[in-house]
Amino acid sequence: MGERLVAIGGDGIQAQVKLQTLNRKDFMRRFAKSCTLVAAAALIVPTILFADDTNFHNAPDSAQKMKNPYQGSSAAAQAGKTVYARNCLSCHGKAGKGTGNVPSLVDGKLTSVASGEVFWFITKGDKDNGMPSWAQLPAKERWQVVTYVQTSLPLAGSQQGSRVAPADTNTSKLQAPPPKPPFTDFRYEEPGQVRKITVNDLPQPYATHSAENAPQVVARPENAWPIAPPGFKVGLYAAGLDNPRTLITAPNGDIFLAESEPGDIRVFRGMTSEGKPELSSIFAGGLKRPYGIAFYPPGPDPRWVYIGTTMELLRFPYHNGDVKASGGPEDIADLPGPGGHWTRAVAFSKDGKELFVADGSGSNVDDPDTHPDEKNRADILVCDPTNCHLSVYASGIRNAGGGIAVDPETGELWCSVNERDALGDNLVPDYITHVQEGGFYGWPWWYMGGHQDPRHAGKHPELKDKVIVPDVLLQPHNASLELTFYEGGQLPAEYKGDIFASEHGSWNKAVRAGYEVIRVPLHQNGDASGEYEDFVTGFVLPDGNAWGRPVGITVAPDGSLLVSDDGSNSIWRVSYTGK
Repeated sequence: MGERLVAIGGDGIQAQVKLQTLNRKDFMRRFAKSCTLVAAAALIVPTILFADDTNFHNAPDSAQKMKNPYQGSSAAAQAGKTVYARNCLSCHGKAGKGTGNVPSLVDGKLTSVASGEVFWFITKGDKDNGMPSWAQLPAKERWQVVTYVQTSLPLAGSQQGSRVAPADTNTSKLQAPPPKPPFTDFRYEEPGQVRKITVNDLPQPYATHSAENAPQVVARPENAWPIAPPGFKVGLYAAGLDNPRTLITAPNGDIFLAESEPGDIRVFRGMTSEGKPELSSIFAGGLKRPYGIAFYPPGPDPRWVYIGTTMELLRFPYHNGDVKASGGPEDIADLPGPGGHWTRAVAFSKDGKELFVADGSGSNVDDPDTHPDEKNRADILVCDPTNCHLSVYASGIRNAGGGIAVDPETGELWCSVNERDALGDNLVPDYITHVQEGGFYGWPWWYMGGHQDPRHAGKHPELKDKVIVPDVLLQPHNASLELTFYEGGQLPAEYKGDIFASEHGSWNKAVRAGYEVIRVPLHQNGDASGEYEDFVTGFVLPDGNAWGRPVGITVAPDGSLLVSDDGSNSIWRVSYTGK
């Protein structure tokens, strides 16, 4: 069994962590120990559910010995389907595959878990990580839903064929009161609308109820289309994809896409007069949730393409024009994880001497002091790309795994961050910021400067004055993902050097926010002044159902923007017409 010694440290704390190449049995055991639930209103279960020698979510031995009185009963499974639809479907989806941070219940995730342990966890919940207690349900209903999810749901999921549900026929406007600026929701998102949130605007924790409002992604109605500012046009670049996530433009102009769930890296080449790719090819497949993509060395003639997966940093040999990998993957480094946030964004410094990897937290609130699996996560890591021994570049960043990028002009590292949930509709803002080497950004004890998370009251007072306030505060719960710097020549001159970022959309907000592409002006000097602008909207229907969820974003060779959308499994092309 191989191992790599990795120096990890943050906010003045240093540790030596062994990241090991595990055999299957140990891999399963570590998965079980590191599970944490990040779902919103789910009835059940974490992202990874292997239970080798460890009880599920530390369930007592008595739970493991409990017997399901309805085991094997088709009538109980059918009744459980109704309970699931009433309480779980809005988060986990009709096929049980989840969406965003909501964990899947199918694909073998419950195979090794005792029925009694699932029943115990449904009853107990894990409020800090978004799982409510369902003790108020009659025990009979809790057992019925256990029966359904462990027997019938996997079959329903395999027969579903798609997680996209029919659109709701109710198109009436939601009747919730208007949000109080500077906070907003999808009803008031409009291309060209400029917004600015400051720390002085932040409410107290729990000023509002912590909502459970995960999207049930619906099929895009024929009359629904992304909306861009005047003078811009949105076209459909590619459709029928499978979980399209990160996008990046190779030095030769090819477009690389991570299709994370099937484990593929796809390449698109060229563009027809209709704005479609001329060629599509699988560059590499069989990977475990690939996400981050970066070319090395920087410049016009790369020799490698680096891929960030949940547990590993890999690289493939690459030469300009390759549409299929000429060799197998090389393991560059093992990454902290798994469990919780699984995306691993990667980027190279402008001079190519540093490789940055963003590793998100495994939970919503767990304290690394008392939860060992959280240590050395919620960081941006760095290493020499030719001899990668990871160390911490910046810490206390709950989840920048959705997007990091280096400003091609200034060389500064920037990140796009999913902050914590469960403190109310308008806490804590997501953010986009340049990253200071050695900087501490607060998670999990503090946020937005000296604001302490009440769930960690009194802890680490010595860190209060070290917490950096980010450059641009976004709407709370937006789920900000990939970002890119605009260096193309098609958009108006005032966009040069600005950041464009994809906002995947909220689950912990009473009325949805996000589900859009935003612009962060850098004023042609590389500095943000706190404002951001709604740029492409329209991914949520008037009734609140979401049909699209932006994830990746890149600049195409012709200067248009390409945006991946894992709600409609598409890539959209935003071009400037001037009309």
